[in-house]
Amino acid sequence: MIAVALDQPVNYDQYMEAVTDTRQRLIDSARDLIYARSYSDVGVQQICDTAGVKKGSFYHFFPSKRDLTLAVLDQLHAYFKQNIIKAAFAPEIPPLERFERFFSASYDFHKQLKESTGHIMGCPFGNLGCELSTQDEVIRARVDSIFSDVQQPLAAALDAAVASGDLPAIDTAAAARAIFAYIEGIMMYAKIRNDPEMIRDLGKRALQLARPAPGG
Repeated sequence: MIAVALDQPVNYDQYMEAVTDTRQRLIDSARDLIYARSYSDVGVQQICDTAGVKKGSFYHFFPSKRDLTLAVLDQLHAYFKQNIIKAAFAPEIPPLERFERFFSASYDFHKQLKESTGHIMGCPFGNLGCELSTQDEVIRARVDSIFSDVQQPLAAALDAAVASGDLPAIDTAAAARAIFAYIEGIMMYAKIRNDPEMIRDLGKRALQLARPAPGG
């Protein structure tokens, strides 16, 4: 817990900065530990030790490890949307080029991660979803919601490609789901192979899922 001396004037800006910093350190610690290992392999005490926070403070901010994990997922989602999705799928970029930019950014991210850690860690959302979907309905639902949100710019890019004549008329929502499932498969395969080149090489074939088969 963060103590405040009530016999002295309270600097609320400084107090709120300390509160925010403590909460963020817990989120950062959980994010890094769970992403590098797994949800079940990381305990509250280790998260607190890594964050430099007392265990009592943990429960001041988060009722449980699940609640902390939900905060981690939300912040990762916001980061991913702002730094990868928004940049790759900007509306001024030609529709099909948006997918190329997405895979290029994903490749760069995971390549840098391997250079610093020695490992490809896969998709943090997919990792948690696969581990916990049969054990924790709340986390499963949050990951499912994130997946649905991420598919929207993919579908919008396909809609724009159909409108511009770059693609024939297709079910863009279904194609977006197929491409997204392919992306998650690539991330899993790259993690198993510990090879970021899988993301770049297989990413080049993603749009084949949006093109009707010959004679189809």
